Amino acid sequence: MTETLKKPTPTGKERHFAADELIVSKTDLKGRVTYANDVFLKIAGYRESEILGQPHSLIRHPDMPRCVFKLLWDEISAGREIFAYVINMAKNGDHYWVYAHVTPSFDQKGAIIGYHSSRRVVDPRVVNDVIKPLYAQLRKIEESHANRKDGMNAAMEAVVAKLQSAGVSYDQFVQSL
Repeated sequence: MTETLKKPTPTGKERHFAADELIVSKTDLKGRVTYANDVFLKIAGYRESEILGQPHSLIRHPDMPRCVFKLLWDEISAGREIFAYVINMAKNGDHYWVYAHVTPSFDQKGAIIGYHSSRRVVDPRVVNDVIKPLYAQLRKIEESHANRKDGMNAAMEAVVAKLQSAGVSYDQFVQSL
């Protein structure tokens, strides 16, 4: 078993990758990395030998609302794909934004055997004007509860209410940005 690496402290410095590059990773059912392409390794600052077997959450940035990951896991574990804006953290604490497309991987009998994520460059306008304010609002809700799970659930309720009041699904909201 691979020893879990320590999460770094955020530096506040943003990293970027080229528009023609795609970050790709695969995980097992528990979210442990089973594959990382060269772009992933370069932007996240890990060697392949360091990241394989590690929980994918190793690159989770603390500014990322927990409720968004709950939504993501609810969807993919139910066999559905999802698109999401995600802020990740490199090994040295730098951060990078991605537009992620996460899908379950199936065996020949239709059982989920893992997950696949392809990440693209984000539109900085969308991140600055829509995503950062929304995620700050969701984190504020999450942090207003003493119990982390209660906070995550309250933020999830806020997302659902926001989408319902706009008359759109999560997918429609993300695709409209």
